[in-house]
Amino acid sequence: MATRTYPGRFDEQDMTALDQLAEATGRSRNYHLNAALKAYLAEQEWQIARIREGLADADAGRLTPHEDVMAEGRRLIAEARSRQVAASAESQAS
Repeated sequence: MATRTYPGRFDEQDMTALDQLAEATGRSRNYHLNAALKAYLAEQEWQIARIREGLADADAGRLTPHEDVMAEGRRLIAEARSRQVAASAESQAS
């Protein structure tokens, strides 16, 4: 793969952390910067694709009513709270 040099500016704290990471792993700063950039670009690409899918769904009229979304959220929260209560009761019983 062809590479290209690109100068950049970074926070001093970030560079210190990067140096510590490079030292701990035996890898170069450049290795970790490239890995971080690739991960960031992949995440942004994924996010943009999901946004485009959502916009296409909205344009096609495939929408979920707000109250349905809120009801599902309330249901999930209630389930999580029930699990917390059960786990707390179980740990107190032991």
